[in-house]
Amino acid sequence: MGRFLAGSIAALLLVSAGLVWWNGRDGGDRQPLRAQALAAPKGAELPGFGDPGAIGKAPPTPPQATARTREEKRFDRYDRNRDGNIVRNEMLASRANAFRKLDKDGNNLLSFEEWAVKTSERFVGADGNKDGKLTRPEFATTAPKRKSAQVTCACDDD
Repeated sequence: MGRFLAGSIAALLLVSAGLVWWNGRDGGDRQPLRAQALAAPKGAELPGFGDPGAIGKAPPTPPQATARTREEKRFDRYDRNRDGNIVRNEMLASRANAFRKLDKDGNNLLSFEEWAVKTSERFVGADGNKDGKLTRPEFATTAPKRKSAQVTCACDDD
C-alpha cells in the first residue's frame, strides 16, 4: 500500500512540475506579437522613408496568370516530368487507373494487354514523326471527340 501511495504522489508531482514548466517556459518578459510587430528598433526607418517620389505613386500591379487552353491543360496533365514531350510510359500511367476503375468486379474480363494495345496504337498513330514522343500538336490529335449538342424542341406548333 505504501508503494502505491508513494507512486501516486510522485506521479502528481511530475504532472505538477510539467504544468509549471509548460506555463513558465514563456518567461513572461516577451511582448505580445502585435506589440512586437509595431515596435521598431531605435534608428530604424520604414522603407522608402524620405523618398519624395514615392508619394502619390500607385503600387505595382501584380502579375496576371496566363489563360491556358483546354488542350494545354490536358497536355500538362500527361507530361509528368515537364519536359515538353510525352513518352509512352507517361501516357499509360493514367490509363492504369482508368483500367482499375473499369474493372469493377476484379475478374479482369477486359485484359490490360488488349486495352494497352489499343492505347499504344493510339500513341503510335498520334506520333507523326515516329520519334517516340508526342509534341503538343501531335498530342492534340488524341483529344476525345466531343459530341455537338443538338437542341431539339418538343414545342407544339400552334
